Amino acid sequence: MPRLFTARAMVLAVVVLLAFVLVYPTLHAYIAQRAALASLDAQVAAAQHQNDELANELSRWQDPAYVTSQARQRLAFVLPGERAYRVVDPGVVQETPTASNGPAGAVQDSASSPWYSSVWQSVQVAGEVPAG
Repeated sequence: MPRLFTARAMVLAVVVLLAFVLVYPTLHAYIAQRAALASLDAQVAAAQHQNDELANELSRWQDPAYVTSQARQRLAFVLPGERAYRVVDPGVVQETPTASNGPAGAVQDSASSPWYSSVWQSVQVAGEVPAG
């Protein structure tokens, strides 16, 4: 009957196991460091892209026409001799609630009363609304 486990096979198994025990932590650390390096490379690329965008924006701010257009757009500045108009879109403007709107209209204007009284009034109104 042939022997399944010879001395050579057992020595080979021990050597392979010992090699695995010695190499695995190093290999695992190498793979983890490669993943961290890839993540850092991606962060560097993103930071470089953001830096390029900010440099482009800074160069745009050096142009007087761009500064003028931004002042007009953001701050609603007009040049001397021009007439400014502000168009209000009725679809965007919200109506103020009135007493005819039901319980929501019962809450007073928050600008005329302290914040705690408007909170208390909203609690009272919420208690009056029928559930269901």
